[in-house]
Amino acid sequence: MALADDIALFSRAPLFAGLADDKLRLLAFGAERRQLVEGQTLFREGTSADCGFIVASGLFRLTGTLRDGSLREEGTAGEGTLLSELAMISAVERKYTATALEDSEVIRINRPLFRRMMEEYPEVAVLVDARIRQNIAAMVAGMRGLSGRFA
Repeated sequence: MALADDIALFSRAPLFAGLADDKLRLLAFGAERRQLVEGQTLFREGTSADCGFIVASGLFRLTGTLRDGSLREEGTAGEGTLLSELAMISAVERKYTATALEDSEVIRINRPLFRRMMEEYPEVAVLVDARIRQNIAAMVAGMRGLSGRFA
């Protein structure tokens, strides 16, 4: 894929939507591509995370583990999906396992690269902060909707 294609792909992820091409170019230029074959695991639940991934092509099954050890379906992730976005900012554990459902390709964005972008473009850090706060607020609102089930 050409650099311009990578920039277009990054701009489709909600975290990066609206960022200027020069900012996305820094990410695209410093990021690494990785090919996976059908059935290959991208990462496992509970492992240390030091990067995020954008799905460039293909499809991933996302699963978690319930307390009884059975699998919990978290959904799927296709082209343009950003996986493990918080790992680009802070040390966290993977919350699910991502397995390729078909031959796939991802773009790996490591924490130092993402931090560099936020240092060089402080307005990006402000935007990222706002989007993370929005995500957390939406999650809390969703949890409030479930509170009746546990009362």
